[in-house]
Amino acid sequence: MTFDDFGFDKRIADAINLIGYTTPSPIQAQAIPPALLGRDILGCAQTGTGKTCAFAVPILHRLALNPPAEANTAQRIRALILTPTRELAMQIDESFMNYGQFLPLKTGLVMGGVGADSQIRQLKKGVDILTATPGRFIDLVWQGYIDPCRVEIFVLDEADRMLDMGFLPDVYRIIEMLPKVKQTLFFSATMPPEVKKLTETLLNDPVQVTVTPVSSTVERIEQWICLTDKASKPDLAVWLLKQVPDMSSVLIFTRTKHGADRLSDKLRKAGIRSKAIHGDKSQGARVDALADFKSGKCRVLVATDIAARGLDIDDISHVINYELPHEPETYVHRIGRTGRAGKDGIAVSLCDFDEKKLLADIEKLIKKKIDIEESHPYPMKVFEKSVKQPRPPRRGPRAPQAHTPRSKPK
Repeated sequence: MTFDDFGFDKRIADAINLIGYTTPSPIQAQAIPPALLGRDILGCAQTGTGKTCAFAVPILHRLALNPPAEANTAQRIRALILTPTRELAMQIDESFMNYGQFLPLKTGLVMGGVGADSQIRQLKKGVDILTATPGRFIDLVWQGYIDPCRVEIFVLDEADRMLDMGFLPDVYRIIEMLPKVKQTLFFSATMPPEVKKLTETLLNDPVQVTVTPVSSTVERIEQWICLTDKASKPDLAVWLLKQVPDMSSVLIFTRTKHGADRLSDKLRKAGIRSKAIHGDKSQGARVDALADFKSGKCRVLVATDIAARGLDIDDISHVINYELPHEPETYVHRIGRTGRAGKDGIAVSLCDFDEKKLLADIEKLIKKKIDIEESHPYPMKVFEKSVKQPRPPRRGPRAPQAHTPRSKPK
């Protein structure tokens, strides 16, 4: 099968040929035909499988062939794509512009973290296809700049990440704003109970598409573990980046925003070009970090899982799990950032004693023992679980006491 077999509008087919697409990915081959017919889609697919194209091109085709009965007004949108992160929203909007570059349809982007003035001006000019993050979308609806009552096609992307980020109440609020009759395209990497419940209320007789099961990892990715101590991880990360050949473009995952900043500072002090990306960074800083990483100006990008969700970068040579994730499925999503576009990839995980249970859960999920790399200078020396001292219970406010200087020790 090729993209020509789908019978797209010629203007879309020309754009796809110009981009260089020839053979559709599995999710594109399965999702595009029913989406073109107006069917609801329930897609279970992880990042990097080509799902943006799987919903963007059918939307462009259907809207191009079915112009509205009345002229487009400033507030009216015909298709809404709801996504959890700003980075993913920008990439989806860029994809729509690329696939629809020869169409008269107008695309728009609204998201938090940046000023709303330019987004409002764009909406006033008229937008056919709007990509949005939940909070900013709701704000602009309440202010009267968006009329959601005429949406014909609704895409909910990365639904499980919406859950992780606490956006599910906003998603339900947005769904209540939309018309009952519409086409819905629903995508999620995993299906926890809360997300499954959402599909049951939102979708109407959907076509189910499942590709790259979450328990599988890309076969071309080489995986190995470095057993070490928690205190040695910063030095081991520096050693890996300086000693391991071909670490040209490295994405490092940390659990916390503070940990990402701290590690990035450590790497820069060691002479390694590095930047951190997470939710507390300004939108400008995040855009600059991504641009520097893609261009090669920055060799290492340190990121939290939420900030990295939706990153579309094909040339990541290595992924380093600085800390193992609590959910084994997240490990699969992380390492899927390398080995993309048919290239080889390597995923390295730094595992301390407290994380060995997490490692066992990962190996159980992927049904594979990960090779242990012992030829590094920071082997594990602590073989007992760390115990955190509990904080003493609060007993209410203390009565003010007079300050008494401490006497010097005799």
